[in-house]
Amino acid sequence: MEGMKQIFEGWIADVVGREIFGGRFTVENGRIASVERGDVPRDAPVYAPGFVDGHVHIESSMLPPSEFARAAVVHGTLACVSDPHEIANVLGEEGVKWMLDDAARTKFKFLFGAPSCVPATPFETAGAVFGPEEVGRLLDDPRVGYLAEVMNFPGVIGGDARMAAILQEAKKRGKPIDGHSPGVKDEGLARYLEAGITTDHECADLEEAREKVRRGMKILIREGSAARNLETLWPLLKESPESVMLCHDDAHPDDVAVGMIDRMLARAVTKGVDVMNALRAATLNPVRHYRLDVGLLQTGDRADFVELKDLKSFKVLRSFVGGECAAEHGKCLWPRLQVKAINRFEALPRTKEDFAVPAGGGQTARIIEAIDGELFTRSVAEQVRGIDIGRDVLKIAVVNRYEKSAPVAVGFVRGFGLKQGAFASSVAHDSHNIVAVGADDAALCRAVNLVIGAKGGLSAVGPHGEAVLPLPIAGLMSDAPADEVAKAYLGLNRMVAELGCPMRAPYMTLSCMALPVIPELKITDKGLFDVGKFAPVPLWV
Repeated sequence: MEGMKQIFEGWIADVVGREIFGGRFTVENGRIASVERGDVPRDAPVYAPGFVDGHVHIESSMLPPSEFARAAVVHGTLACVSDPHEIANVLGEEGVKWMLDDAARTKFKFLFGAPSCVPATPFETAGAVFGPEEVGRLLDDPRVGYLAEVMNFPGVIGGDARMAAILQEAKKRGKPIDGHSPGVKDEGLARYLEAGITTDHECADLEEAREKVRRGMKILIREGSAARNLETLWPLLKESPESVMLCHDDAHPDDVAVGMIDRMLARAVTKGVDVMNALRAATLNPVRHYRLDVGLLQTGDRADFVELKDLKSFKVLRSFVGGECAAEHGKCLWPRLQVKAINRFEALPRTKEDFAVPAGGGQTARIIEAIDGELFTRSVAEQVRGIDIGRDVLKIAVVNRYEKSAPVAVGFVRGFGLKQGAFASSVAHDSHNIVAVGADDAALCRAVNLVIGAKGGLSAVGPHGEAVLPLPIAGLMSDAPADEVAKAYLGLNRMVAELGCPMRAPYMTLSCMALPVIPELKITDKGLFDVGKFAPVPLWV
Protein backbone atom coordinates (compact mmCIF):
# COMPACT_ATOMS: atom_id res chain seq x y z
CA MET A 1 0.00 0.00 0.00
CA GLU A 2 1.18 3.52 -0.82
CA GLY A 3 3.63 4.91 1.74
CA MET A 4 3.19 1.98 4.12
CA LYS A 5 5.86 -0.46 5.27
CA GLN A 6 4.76 -3.96 6.28
CA ILE A 7 6.91 -6.82 7.59
CA PHE A 8 5.88 -10.48 7.28
CA GLU A 9 7.66 -13.32 9.04
CA GLY A 10 7.29 -17.04 8.45
CA TRP A 11 8.16 -19.77 5.97
CA ILE A 12 8.72 -18.36 2.48
CA ALA A 13 7.96 -20.46 -0.60
CA ASP A 14 10.41 -19.31 -3.27
CA VAL A 15 8.98 -20.80 -6.45
CA VAL A 16 11.72 -19.26 -8.58
CA GLY A 17 14.57 -20.71 -6.51
CA ARG A 18 12.64 -23.92 -5.76
CA GLU A 19 13.09 -23.77 -2.00
CA ILE A 20 11.20 -23.09 1.20
CA PHE A 21 13.04 -21.25 3.97
CA GLY A 22 12.36 -19.35 7.15
CA GLY A 23 12.67 -15.62 7.08
CA ARG A 24 10.97 -12.29 6.64
CA PHE A 25 10.08 -9.97 3.81
CA THR A 26 9.18 -6.32 3.68
CA VAL A 27 6.45 -4.72 1.59
CA GLU A 28 6.67 -1.04 0.68
CA ASN A 29 4.47 0.88 -1.75
CA GLY A 30 2.80 -2.33 -2.89
CA ARG A 31 6.03 -4.13 -3.81
CA ILE A 32 8.44 -6.59 -2.18
CA ALA A 33 11.22 -4.36 -0.87
CA SER A 34 13.42 -7.09 0.62
CA VAL A 35 13.54 -10.80 1.46
CA GLU A 36 15.77 -12.06 4.30
CA ARG A 37 16.45 -15.50 5.72
CA GLY A 38 16.13 -16.19 9.44
CA ASP A 39 14.83 -18.52 12.13
CA VAL A 40 11.05 -18.80 12.53
CA PRO A 41 8.82 -20.97 14.72
CA ARG A 42 7.96 -24.41 13.28
CA ASP A 43 4.25 -23.52 13.21
CA ALA A 44 4.75 -20.11 11.57
CA PRO A 45 2.53 -19.38 8.58
CA VAL A 46 3.72 -20.03 5.03
CA TYR A 47 3.89 -17.22 2.47
CA ALA A 48 3.59 -18.09 -1.20
CA PRO A 49 2.84 -16.22 -4.42
CA GLY A 50 -0.85 -15.75 -5.11
CA PHE A 51 -2.46 -18.54 -7.12
CA VAL A 52 -3.32 -18.19 -10.80
CA ASP A 53 -6.23 -19.99 -12.44
CA GLY A 54 -4.68 -20.81 -15.81
CA HIS A 55 -7.91 -21.11 -17.80
CA VAL A 56 -11.38 -20.13 -16.67
CA HIS A 57 -14.67 -18.96 -18.11
CA ILE A 58 -15.76 -16.50 -15.44
CA GLU A 59 -19.32 -16.62 -16.76
CA SER A 60 -19.61 -20.24 -15.58
CA SER A 61 -19.38 -19.04 -11.98
CA MET A 62 -22.60 -17.13 -12.76
CA LEU A 63 -20.88 -14.08 -11.30
CA PRO A 64 -19.63 -10.94 -13.08
CA PRO A 65 -15.85 -10.41 -12.94
CA SER A 66 -16.00 -7.95 -10.03
CA GLU A 67 -17.93 -10.44 -7.87
CA PHE A 68 -15.89 -13.42 -9.07
CA ALA A 69 -12.80 -11.59 -7.86
CA ARG A 70 -14.29 -11.21 -4.37
CA ALA A 71 -15.03 -14.94 -4.22
CA ALA A 72 -11.64 -15.96 -5.63
CA VAL A 73 -9.34 -13.97 -3.32
CA VAL A 74 -10.84 -15.76 -0.31
CA HIS A 75 -9.23 -18.94 -1.67
CA GLY A 76 -5.90 -17.35 -2.56
CA THR A 77 -6.57 -17.03 -6.29
CA LEU A 78 -5.37 -13.52 -7.11
CA ALA A 79 -5.23 -13.76 -10.91
CA CYS A 80 -6.84 -15.68 -13.73
CA VAL A 81 -6.49 -16.26 -17.43
CA SER A 82 -10.03 -15.76 -18.62
CA ASP A 83 -11.71 -16.62 -21.90
CA PRO A 84 -14.88 -14.46 -22.28
CA HIS A 85 -16.09 -16.84 -24.96
CA GLU A 86 -19.49 -17.34 -23.33
CA ILE A 87 -20.62 -13.72 -23.32
CA ALA A 88 -19.00 -13.21 -26.73
CA ASN A 89 -21.35 -15.82 -28.20
CA VAL A 90 -24.32 -13.92 -26.79
CA LEU A 91 -23.33 -10.28 -27.22
CA GLY A 92 -20.23 -10.19 -29.41
CA GLU A 93 -17.59 -7.50 -28.91
CA GLU A 94 -19.99 -5.50 -26.75
CA GLY A 95 -20.16 -8.39 -24.30
CA VAL A 96 -16.37 -8.83 -24.14
CA LYS A 97 -15.89 -5.11 -23.50
CA TRP A 98 -18.51 -5.27 -20.74
CA MET A 99 -16.41 -7.97 -19.04
CA LEU A 100 -13.21 -5.94 -19.48
CA ASP A 101 -14.79 -2.83 -18.02
CA ASP A 102 -16.32 -4.62 -15.04
CA ALA A 103 -13.03 -6.40 -14.33
CA ALA A 104 -11.15 -3.07 -14.42
CA ARG A 105 -13.10 -1.91 -11.36
CA THR A 106 -11.24 -4.40 -9.12
CA LYS A 107 -7.57 -4.91 -8.19
CA PHE A 108 -7.77 -8.61 -9.04
CA LYS A 109 -5.48 -9.44 -11.98
CA PHE A 110 -7.48 -10.54 -15.00
CA LEU A 111 -5.89 -11.49 -18.30
CA PHE A 112 -8.61 -11.78 -20.91
CA GLY A 113 -8.31 -13.55 -24.24
CA ALA A 114 -9.88 -12.76 -27.59
CA PRO A 115 -12.41 -15.54 -28.27
CA SER A 116 -11.32 -17.44 -31.36
CA CYS A 117 -14.44 -19.49 -32.14
CA VAL A 118 -17.63 -17.45 -32.09
CA PRO A 119 -19.70 -19.46 -32.70
CA ALA A 120 -17.85 -22.69 -31.92
CA THR A 121 -19.29 -24.25 -35.09
CA PRO A 122 -21.53 -23.07 -37.94
CA PHE A 123 -24.08 -25.72 -36.95
CA GLU A 124 -25.77 -23.70 -34.20
CA THR A 125 -27.33 -20.27 -33.69
CA ALA A 126 -25.33 -17.77 -31.66
CA GLY A 127 -25.64 -14.06 -31.00
CA ALA A 128 -22.46 -13.05 -32.81
CA VAL A 129 -19.88 -14.12 -35.37
CA PHE A 130 -16.18 -13.35 -34.95
CA GLY A 131 -13.83 -13.29 -37.90
CA PRO A 132 -10.23 -12.02 -38.16
CA GLU A 133 -11.36 -8.39 -38.04
CA GLU A 134 -13.25 -8.71 -34.74
CA VAL A 135 -10.50 -10.84 -33.18
CA GLY A 136 -7.83 -8.38 -34.31
CA ARG A 137 -9.64 -5.42 -32.76
CA LEU A 138 -9.86 -7.23 -29.43
CA LEU A 139 -6.20 -8.29 -29.53
CA ASP A 140 -5.26 -4.63 -29.94
CA ASP A 141 -6.82 -3.87 -26.56
CA PRO A 142 -3.96 -3.90 -23.99
CA ARG A 143 -6.24 -5.77 -21.55
CA VAL A 144 -6.45 -8.71 -24.00
CA GLY A 145 -3.29 -10.78 -23.80
CA TYR A 146 -3.81 -13.94 -25.83
CA LEU A 147 -5.98 -15.75 -28.39
CA ALA A 148 -8.44 -17.85 -26.43
CA GLU A 149 -8.95 -21.57 -26.90
CA VAL A 150 -9.11 -22.65 -30.53
CA MET A 151 -12.00 -25.10 -30.33
CA ASN A 152 -12.43 -25.63 -34.04
CA PHE A 153 -9.63 -28.19 -34.15
CA PRO A 154 -11.04 -29.88 -37.29
CA GLY A 155 -10.83 -26.51 -39.03
CA VAL A 156 -7.23 -25.97 -37.96
CA ILE A 157 -6.18 -29.49 -38.95
CA GLY A 158 -8.04 -29.26 -42.24
CA GLY A 159 -6.55 -25.90 -43.18
CA ASP A 160 -9.73 -23.81 -42.93
CA ALA A 161 -8.85 -20.37 -44.33
CA ARG A 162 -10.98 -18.36 -41.86
CA MET A 163 -9.48 -20.17 -38.89
CA ALA A 164 -5.97 -19.66 -40.27
CA ALA A 165 -6.62 -15.93 -40.65
CA ILE A 166 -7.78 -15.69 -37.01
CA LEU A 167 -4.64 -17.48 -35.83
CA GLN A 168 -2.53 -15.09 -37.88
CA GLU A 169 -3.97 -12.12 -35.98
CA ALA A 170 -2.43 -13.47 -32.76
CA LYS A 171 0.86 -14.47 -34.41
CA LYS A 172 1.54 -11.07 -35.91
CA ARG A 173 1.01 -9.48 -32.48
CA GLY A 174 3.20 -12.08 -30.75
CA LYS A 175 0.43 -13.20 -28.39
CA PRO A 176 0.05 -16.78 -27.04
CA ILE A 177 -2.58 -19.05 -28.55
CA ASP A 178 -4.61 -21.38 -26.33
CA GLY A 179 -5.73 -24.80 -27.50
CA HIS A 180 -8.69 -27.14 -27.18
CA SER A 181 -7.96 -30.51 -28.78
CA PRO A 182 -9.78 -33.40 -27.07
CA GLY A 183 -8.53 -36.75 -28.36
CA VAL A 184 -6.36 -35.21 -31.08
CA LYS A 185 -3.11 -37.12 -31.62
CA ASP A 186 -0.51 -38.26 -34.15
CA GLU A 187 -0.51 -36.41 -37.46
CA GLY A 188 -3.61 -34.38 -36.59
CA LEU A 189 -1.91 -33.12 -33.44
CA ALA A 190 1.23 -32.25 -35.39
CA ARG A 191 -0.80 -30.06 -37.78
CA TYR A 192 -2.62 -28.46 -34.85
CA LEU A 193 0.69 -27.54 -33.20
CA GLU A 194 2.15 -26.23 -36.46
CA ALA A 195 -0.59 -23.59 -36.34
CA GLY A 196 1.14 -22.05 -33.28
CA ILE A 197 -1.15 -23.43 -30.56
CA THR A 198 0.67 -23.94 -27.26
CA THR A 199 -1.73 -25.30 -24.60
CA ASP A 200 -4.49 -27.83 -23.99
CA HIS A 201 -6.91 -28.26 -21.08
CA GLU A 202 -9.04 -31.04 -22.58
CA CYS A 203 -6.92 -34.12 -21.85
CA ALA A 204 -8.99 -36.83 -20.18
CA ASP A 205 -6.33 -39.51 -20.74
CA LEU A 206 -2.80 -39.55 -19.33
CA GLU A 207 -1.15 -40.97 -22.46
CA GLU A 208 -2.79 -38.27 -24.57
CA ALA A 209 -1.41 -35.63 -22.21
CA ARG A 210 2.06 -37.20 -22.27
CA GLU A 211 2.14 -37.13 -26.08
CA LYS A 212 1.17 -33.47 -26.07
CA VAL A 213 3.89 -32.65 -23.53
CA ARG A 214 6.46 -34.51 -25.66
CA ARG A 215 5.44 -32.35 -28.60
CA GLY A 216 5.94 -29.16 -26.57
CA MET A 217 2.45 -28.32 -25.34
CA LYS A 218 1.63 -26.97 -21.90
CA ILE A 219 -1.08 -29.04 -20.23
CA LEU A 220 -3.61 -27.47 -17.89
CA ILE A 221 -4.97 -29.93 -15.35
CA ARG A 222 -8.63 -29.10 -14.93
CA GLU A 223 -10.98 -29.48 -11.98
CA GLY A 224 -14.26 -27.94 -13.12
CA SER A 225 -17.78 -28.59 -11.94
CA ALA A 226 -18.29 -31.29 -14.57
CA ALA A 227 -14.93 -32.29 -16.04
CA ARG A 228 -12.39 -33.26 -13.35
CA ASN A 229 -9.05 -34.53 -14.58
CA LEU A 230 -6.70 -34.21 -11.59
CA GLU A 231 -7.25 -37.84 -10.61
CA THR A 232 -6.07 -38.94 -14.04
CA LEU A 233 -3.41 -36.37 -14.88
CA TRP A 234 -1.66 -35.70 -11.55
CA PRO A 235 1.39 -37.86 -12.53
CA LEU A 236 2.33 -35.06 -14.97
CA LEU A 237 3.18 -32.93 -11.94
CA LYS A 238 5.91 -35.45 -11.14
CA GLU A 239 7.03 -36.27 -14.70
CA SER A 240 6.87 -32.88 -16.46
CA PRO A 241 6.24 -30.20 -13.82
CA GLU A 242 7.53 -27.37 -15.99
CA SER A 243 4.81 -28.15 -18.58
CA VAL A 244 1.80 -28.12 -16.24
CA MET A 245 -0.62 -25.45 -15.04
CA LEU A 246 -3.83 -25.72 -12.99
CA CYS A 247 -7.26 -24.46 -13.97
CA HIS A 248 -11.00 -24.75 -13.46
CA ASP A 249 -12.29 -24.05 -16.98
CA ASP A 250 -15.94 -24.12 -15.88
CA ALA A 251 -16.74 -23.88 -12.17
CA HIS A 252 -20.29 -23.27 -10.97
CA PRO A 253 -20.99 -21.05 -7.93
CA ASP A 254 -21.22 -23.87 -5.39
CA ASP A 255 -17.68 -25.05 -6.21
CA VAL A 256 -16.30 -21.51 -6.26
CA ALA A 257 -17.71 -21.04 -2.75
CA VAL A 258 -15.86 -23.99 -1.19
CA GLY A 259 -12.48 -24.01 -2.91
CA MET A 260 -10.49 -23.22 -6.02
CA ILE A 261 -6.78 -23.70 -6.83
CA ASP A 262 -6.11 -24.08 -3.09
CA ARG A 263 -8.16 -27.28 -3.09
CA MET A 264 -6.34 -28.64 -6.14
CA LEU A 265 -2.97 -28.04 -4.49
CA ALA A 266 -4.00 -29.90 -1.34
CA ARG A 267 -5.17 -32.89 -3.37
CA ALA A 268 -2.01 -32.97 -5.47
CA VAL A 269 0.27 -32.94 -2.42
CA THR A 270 -1.82 -35.67 -0.79
CA LYS A 271 -1.00 -37.85 -3.81
CA GLY A 272 2.72 -37.41 -3.22
CA VAL A 273 3.39 -34.56 -5.63
CA ASP A 274 6.36 -32.44 -4.58
CA VAL A 275 5.07 -29.25 -2.95
CA MET A 276 7.24 -27.04 -5.14
CA ASN A 277 6.06 -28.75 -8.34
CA ALA A 278 2.46 -28.15 -7.30
CA LEU A 279 3.05 -24.53 -6.31
CA ARG A 280 4.91 -23.71 -9.51
CA ALA A 281 2.00 -25.09 -11.57
CA ALA A 282 -0.26 -22.63 -9.75
CA THR A 283 2.08 -19.64 -9.86
CA LEU A 284 5.34 -19.49 -11.80
CA ASN A 285 4.28 -21.52 -14.84
CA PRO A 286 1.17 -19.49 -15.77
CA VAL A 287 2.86 -16.18 -14.88
CA ARG A 288 5.69 -16.90 -17.28
CA HIS A 289 3.65 -18.51 -20.05
CA TYR A 290 1.09 -15.69 -20.20
CA ARG A 291 3.52 -12.91 -19.19
CA LEU A 292 1.28 -11.91 -16.31
CA ASP A 293 1.91 -8.80 -14.24
CA VAL A 294 1.65 -10.86 -11.04
CA GLY A 295 4.30 -11.00 -8.32
CA LEU A 296 6.24 -14.15 -7.37
CA LEU A 297 7.51 -13.03 -3.94
CA GLN A 298 10.83 -11.85 -5.36
CA THR A 299 12.50 -8.58 -4.41
CA GLY A 300 11.04 -5.83 -6.60
CA ASP A 301 7.89 -7.82 -7.49
CA ARG A 302 4.34 -6.63 -6.94
CA ALA A 303 3.28 -7.79 -3.49
CA ASP A 304 0.76 -10.42 -4.64
CA PHE A 305 0.92 -13.25 -2.12
CA VAL A 306 -1.01 -15.52 0.21
CA GLU A 307 -0.56 -16.46 3.84
CA LEU A 308 -1.20 -20.18 4.35
CA LYS A 309 -1.68 -22.27 7.47
CA ASP A 310 0.59 -24.95 6.01
CA LEU A 311 1.59 -26.69 2.78
CA LYS A 312 -0.69 -29.70 3.31
CA SER A 313 -4.15 -28.22 3.72
CA PHE A 314 -3.23 -25.01 1.83
CA LYS A 315 -5.80 -23.24 4.00
CA VAL A 316 -5.68 -19.56 3.12
CA LEU A 317 -5.42 -17.27 6.13
CA ARG A 318 -4.99 -14.01 4.24
CA SER A 319 -4.61 -12.84 0.64
CA PHE A 320 -2.70 -9.72 -0.45
CA VAL A 321 -3.01 -7.95 -3.80
CA GLY A 322 -0.46 -5.23 -4.41
CA GLY A 323 0.32 -5.26 -0.70
CA GLU A 324 -3.32 -4.71 0.29
CA CYS A 325 -5.09 -7.36 2.35
CA ALA A 326 -7.96 -8.49 0.12
CA ALA A 327 -9.29 -11.39 2.21
CA GLU A 328 -8.86 -12.57 5.78
CA HIS A 329 -10.05 -15.79 7.45
CA GLY A 330 -12.61 -16.62 4.79
CA LYS A 331 -14.01 -13.12 4.26
CA CYS A 332 -13.35 -10.76 1.36
CA LEU A 333 -12.45 -7.24 2.49
CA TRP A 334 -13.22 -5.61 -0.85
CA PRO A 335 -16.63 -3.92 -1.09
CA ARG A 336 -19.22 -5.43 -3.39
CA LEU A 337 -19.79 -3.44 -6.60
CA GLN A 338 -23.13 -2.91 -8.29
CA VAL A 339 -23.34 -3.95 -11.94
CA LYS A 340 -25.63 -2.91 -14.77
CA ALA A 341 -27.07 -5.90 -16.60
CA ILE A 342 -26.54 -6.40 -20.33
CA ASN A 343 -28.54 -9.00 -22.24
CA ARG A 344 -30.01 -10.34 -25.47
CA PHE A 345 -32.99 -12.66 -25.14
CA GLU A 346 -35.68 -12.79 -27.81
CA ALA A 347 -37.38 -16.17 -27.26
CA LEU A 348 -41.12 -16.19 -26.54
CA PRO A 349 -42.94 -18.77 -24.37
CA ARG A 350 -43.44 -22.21 -25.93
CA THR A 351 -46.29 -24.72 -25.86
CA LYS A 352 -46.15 -28.40 -24.97
CA GLU A 353 -46.69 -29.32 -28.60
CA ASP A 354 -43.39 -27.64 -29.52
CA PHE A 355 -41.56 -30.52 -27.79
CA ALA A 356 -43.04 -33.34 -29.85
CA VAL A 357 -40.50 -35.76 -31.33
CA PRO A 358 -40.29 -35.71 -35.14
CA ALA A 359 -42.01 -38.61 -36.90
CA GLY A 360 -40.27 -41.97 -36.72
CA GLY A 361 -41.33 -43.34 -33.33
CA GLY A 362 -40.71 -47.04 -32.88
CA GLN A 363 -37.64 -46.91 -35.07
CA THR A 364 -34.01 -46.87 -34.02
CA ALA A 365 -32.99 -43.51 -32.61
CA ARG A 366 -29.67 -41.93 -31.77
CA ILE A 367 -29.50 -41.37 -28.00
CA ILE A 368 -27.05 -39.06 -26.24
CA GLU A 369 -25.55 -40.90 -23.28
CA ALA A 370 -24.42 -38.34 -20.71
CA ILE A 371 -21.65 -39.28 -18.28
CA ASP A 372 -21.52 -37.78 -14.80
CA GLY A 373 -18.36 -35.72 -14.36
CA GLU A 374 -17.47 -35.71 -18.07
CA LEU A 375 -17.99 -33.36 -20.99
CA PHE A 376 -17.74 -36.32 -23.35
CA THR A 377 -20.88 -38.25 -24.23
CA ARG A 378 -21.50 -41.58 -25.95
CA SER A 379 -23.69 -42.12 -28.96
CA VAL A 380 -25.95 -45.16 -28.71
CA ALA A 381 -28.64 -46.41 -31.05
CA GLU A 382 -31.76 -48.14 -29.74
CA GLN A 383 -35.39 -48.63 -30.64
CA VAL A 384 -37.52 -46.08 -28.82
CA ARG A 385 -41.16 -44.95 -28.96
CA GLY A 386 -40.66 -41.89 -26.75
CA ILE A 387 -39.77 -41.13 -23.16
CA ASP A 388 -39.10 -44.37 -21.27
CA ILE A 389 -38.29 -43.68 -17.62
CA GLY A 390 -37.69 -47.37 -16.90
CA ARG A 391 -34.85 -47.41 -19.44
CA ASP A 392 -33.71 -43.90 -18.48
CA VAL A 393 -34.62 -42.51 -21.90
CA LEU A 394 -35.63 -38.87 -21.42
CA LYS A 395 -36.27 -35.99 -23.77
CA ILE A 396 -33.67 -33.32 -24.35
CA ALA A 397 -34.52 -30.07 -26.11
CA VAL A 398 -32.70 -26.95 -27.26
CA VAL A 399 -34.66 -23.74 -27.80
CA ASN A 400 -33.19 -20.86 -29.82
CA ARG A 401 -32.94 -17.79 -27.55
CA TYR A 402 -32.07 -15.34 -30.35
CA GLU A 403 -35.29 -15.70 -32.36
CA LYS A 404 -38.85 -15.35 -31.11
CA SER A 405 -40.28 -18.70 -32.23
CA ALA A 406 -37.72 -20.85 -34.03
CA PRO A 407 -38.39 -24.63 -34.20
CA VAL A 408 -37.35 -26.56 -31.10
CA ALA A 409 -34.67 -29.23 -31.52
CA VAL A 410 -35.71 -32.41 -29.71
CA GLY A 411 -33.85 -35.65 -29.04
CA PHE A 412 -33.35 -38.41 -26.50
CA VAL A 413 -30.83 -38.57 -23.68
CA ARG A 414 -29.74 -41.12 -21.10
CA GLY A 415 -27.82 -40.66 -17.86
CA PHE A 416 -29.80 -37.91 -16.15
CA GLY A 417 -32.04 -40.44 -14.42
CA LEU A 418 -35.10 -38.23 -13.87
CA LYS A 419 -38.19 -40.08 -12.66
CA GLN A 420 -40.37 -36.99 -12.96
CA GLY A 421 -40.20 -33.27 -13.75
CA ALA A 422 -37.64 -31.34 -15.78
CA PHE A 423 -34.86 -28.78 -15.52
CA ALA A 424 -33.53 -26.17 -17.93
CA SER A 425 -30.71 -23.66 -18.39
CA SER A 426 -29.72 -20.74 -20.60
CA VAL A 427 -26.11 -21.57 -19.73
CA ALA A 428 -25.67 -23.92 -22.68
CA HIS A 429 -22.17 -24.02 -24.10
CA ASP A 430 -21.25 -22.44 -26.30
CA SER A 431 -24.02 -20.53 -28.01
CA HIS A 432 -26.17 -20.36 -24.87
CA ASN A 433 -29.53 -21.22 -26.25
CA ILE A 434 -31.88 -22.89 -23.74
CA VAL A 435 -31.19 -26.57 -23.05
CA ALA A 436 -33.58 -28.74 -21.03
CA VAL A 437 -34.12 -32.36 -20.01
CA GLY A 438 -37.49 -33.69 -18.92
CA ALA A 439 -39.49 -36.78 -17.98
CA ASP A 440 -42.64 -35.44 -19.69
CA ASP A 441 -43.46 -32.76 -22.24
CA ALA A 442 -45.51 -30.56 -19.89
CA ALA A 443 -42.71 -30.31 -17.33
CA LEU A 444 -40.14 -29.80 -20.09
CA CYS A 445 -42.16 -26.92 -21.52
CA ARG A 446 -42.69 -25.34 -18.10
CA ALA A 447 -38.98 -25.49 -17.23
CA VAL A 448 -38.11 -23.78 -20.53
CA ASN A 449 -40.78 -21.11 -20.05
CA LEU A 450 -39.46 -20.26 -16.59
CA VAL A 451 -36.07 -19.52 -18.17
CA ILE A 452 -37.70 -17.50 -20.94
CA GLY A 453 -39.74 -15.53 -18.40
CA ALA A 454 -36.57 -14.61 -16.51
CA LYS A 455 -34.78 -13.64 -19.75
CA GLY A 456 -32.18 -16.25 -18.85
CA GLY A 457 -31.47 -18.46 -15.87
CA LEU A 458 -31.70 -21.95 -14.42
CA SER A 459 -34.98 -23.65 -13.55
CA ALA A 460 -36.40 -26.85 -12.09
CA VAL A 461 -39.96 -28.17 -12.17
CA GLY A 462 -41.37 -31.04 -10.12
CA PRO A 463 -44.57 -32.30 -8.53
CA HIS A 464 -43.88 -30.31 -5.37
CA GLY A 465 -43.08 -26.97 -6.94
CA GLU A 466 -40.79 -25.04 -9.22
CA ALA A 467 -37.85 -22.67 -8.87
CA VAL A 468 -35.74 -20.38 -11.03
CA LEU A 469 -32.38 -18.64 -10.57
CA PRO A 470 -32.50 -15.55 -12.82
CA LEU A 471 -29.32 -14.68 -14.72
CA PRO A 472 -30.02 -11.17 -16.05
CA ILE A 473 -26.47 -10.55 -17.30
CA ALA A 474 -26.45 -12.11 -20.78
CA GLY A 475 -28.53 -15.01 -19.45
CA LEU A 476 -25.24 -16.22 -17.94
CA MET A 477 -24.54 -14.27 -14.76
CA SER A 478 -26.41 -13.03 -11.72
CA ASP A 479 -26.27 -9.52 -10.27
CA ALA A 480 -26.69 -10.90 -6.73
CA PRO A 481 -23.91 -11.51 -4.14
CA ALA A 482 -21.85 -14.67 -4.58
CA ASP A 483 -23.16 -16.35 -1.43
CA GLU A 484 -26.77 -15.82 -2.50
CA VAL A 485 -26.08 -17.22 -5.97
CA ALA A 486 -24.35 -20.28 -4.47
CA LYS A 487 -27.27 -20.86 -2.09
CA ALA A 488 -29.87 -20.62 -4.87
CA TYR A 489 -27.81 -22.88 -7.11
CA LEU A 490 -27.46 -25.53 -4.39
CA GLY A 491 -31.23 -25.38 -3.86
CA LEU A 492 -31.83 -26.11 -7.54
CA ASN A 493 -29.35 -28.99 -7.42
CA ARG A 494 -31.28 -30.48 -4.50
CA MET A 495 -34.53 -30.17 -6.42
CA VAL A 496 -33.05 -31.97 -9.42
CA ALA A 497 -31.71 -34.72 -7.14
CA GLU A 498 -35.20 -35.15 -5.68
CA LEU A 499 -36.49 -35.63 -9.23
CA GLY A 500 -34.19 -38.67 -9.49
CA CYS A 501 -31.00 -37.28 -11.05
CA PRO A 502 -27.91 -38.99 -9.56
CA MET A 503 -25.38 -36.55 -11.03
CA ARG A 504 -23.06 -34.52 -8.83
CA ALA A 505 -23.30 -31.44 -11.08
CA PRO A 506 -26.45 -31.87 -13.21
CA TYR A 507 -26.61 -28.29 -14.50
CA MET A 508 -22.99 -28.30 -15.61
CA THR A 509 -23.46 -31.61 -17.39
CA LEU A 510 -26.69 -30.32 -18.95
CA SER A 511 -24.96 -27.15 -20.17
CA CYS A 512 -22.44 -29.22 -22.12
CA MET A 513 -25.02 -31.35 -23.95
CA ALA A 514 -25.21 -28.52 -26.49
CA LEU A 515 -21.41 -28.23 -26.90
CA PRO A 516 -20.65 -29.52 -30.42
CA VAL A 517 -16.86 -29.55 -30.07
CA ILE A 518 -16.62 -32.32 -27.44
CA PRO A 519 -17.31 -35.89 -28.67
CA GLU A 520 -19.36 -37.92 -29.34
CA LEU A 521 -23.00 -36.88 -29.83
CA LYS A 522 -24.48 -33.48 -28.88
CA ILE A 523 -27.56 -31.43 -29.70
CA THR A 524 -27.77 -27.80 -30.82
CA ASP A 525 -30.79 -25.67 -31.69
CA LYS A 526 -30.50 -27.18 -35.19
CA GLY A 527 -30.58 -30.81 -34.10
CA LEU A 528 -28.21 -33.68 -33.29
CA PHE A 529 -24.53 -33.24 -34.05
CA ASP A 530 -21.92 -35.99 -34.45
CA VAL A 531 -18.62 -34.46 -33.29
CA GLY A 532 -16.50 -37.24 -34.79
CA LYS A 533 -17.97 -36.61 -38.24
CA PHE A 534 -18.22 -32.89 -37.39
CA ALA A 535 -21.62 -32.86 -39.07
CA PRO A 536 -25.33 -32.87 -38.21
CA VAL A 537 -27.05 -36.26 -38.05
CA PRO A 538 -30.76 -37.15 -37.99
CA LEU A 539 -32.51 -38.36 -34.84
CA TRP A 540 -33.63 -41.59 -36.52
CA VAL A 541 -30.99 -43.98 -37.79
